[in-house]
Amino acid sequence: MPELFKVIGLMSGTSLDGIDAALLTTDGEWVAQPGPALTLPYRRETRTLLHEALAAVRTMARSAAVPVEIAAAERVLTEAHADVVALLLARAEMRPPDIDYIGFHGQTVLHRPAEHWTWQIGDGAGLARATGIAVVNDFRSADVAAGGQGAPFVPLYHRVLAQSRERPLVVVNIGGVANVTYVGADNAVIAFDTGPGNAALDDWAYAHTGDRIDMDGRLARAGQVDEKRLAAMLNHPAFAVPPPKSLDRFDFPMSAADGLSGPDGAATLTAFTAASIARAREHFPHAPKCWIFSGGGRHNPVLMGELRRRLGGTVLSAEDAGWRGDFIEAEAFGYLAVRSVKGLPLSLPSTTGVPRPMTGGRLHRPTA
Repeated sequence: MPELFKVIGLMSGTSLDGIDAALLTTDGEWVAQPGPALTLPYRRETRTLLHEALAAVRTMARSAAVPVEIAAAERVLTEAHADVVALLLARAEMRPPDIDYIGFHGQTVLHRPAEHWTWQIGDGAGLARATGIAVVNDFRSADVAAGGQGAPFVPLYHRVLAQSRERPLVVVNIGGVANVTYVGADNAVIAFDTGPGNAALDDWAYAHTGDRIDMDGRLARAGQVDEKRLAAMLNHPAFAVPPPKSLDRFDFPMSAADGLSGPDGAATLTAFTAASIARAREHFPHAPKCWIFSGGGRHNPVLMGELRRRLGGTVLSAEDAGWRGDFIEAEAFGYLAVRSVKGLPLSLPSTTGVPRPMTGGRLHRPTA
């Protein structure tokens, strides 16, 4: 019988909408039993600080001092993660000693794998002190330092989930950036970022409606896809790069739709996300039997309609597959925390391009 650990996974993605937290019982290998989960939206003030932090690092040199905006954002971010842990423990009717580890992804503010540099802010030691639970964070740095892309980082957990389905299949996460995990019949895994997810569309919707997202695809539904503009977007050099590859939310800014009306820009950006995901098929050894979608993008019916039209075949939401689509990434970082503690790989050559299977993460134990 494998040794099982109770863990809390925490994920805050590039969409900057909040923190997902999930309890998981796992051996860090093939067992993953989900427990309670919840989402804590960021307060407006927290989102403002995070956007300021993102702006501060865009032109930052690696040798530069940490910007004051980063320090302020990291403090507030860590406090918010401590709050969500307390809320989840209360919901689960558990106490800190009941939990073995927290997997704390933190907030990505910079991702430059070509420079062997990735940065997820969040004070792991501070979170361990605040919660009284051992914390694993800084999952990606070892991979990037060794020459990997540092993303995507959830594919090994996707492989665990895929055991209940006929394979080959593809799991797609549509967050700020979209990524795919291909799981073959032999459990071989191929993973890479495909291109834009929700980030540019969210930014566009906010600029044109004041809403943080294009709720239910209403703005896009009122517009028409500008096919000429879409073709130009699909000529982005990132699509010519073979996987493994990782991308940043700023690789695909909303400015690609500048000059279009609010509805037409939303329709075109939505089609761009769907078309770039469809192009992932060029890199799979066999046609997948189904596509399973997680992440916030699966809630957008216009985007999902575009995907069904472009992909054909079986297209499922995570819920259709019996999974928790809002919490897969949070569950994954709980799972990866156990793998880190056990010294198991977090990434593979076929998922990030790292030269060899690579473990990583930093363990922080609470002080007495």
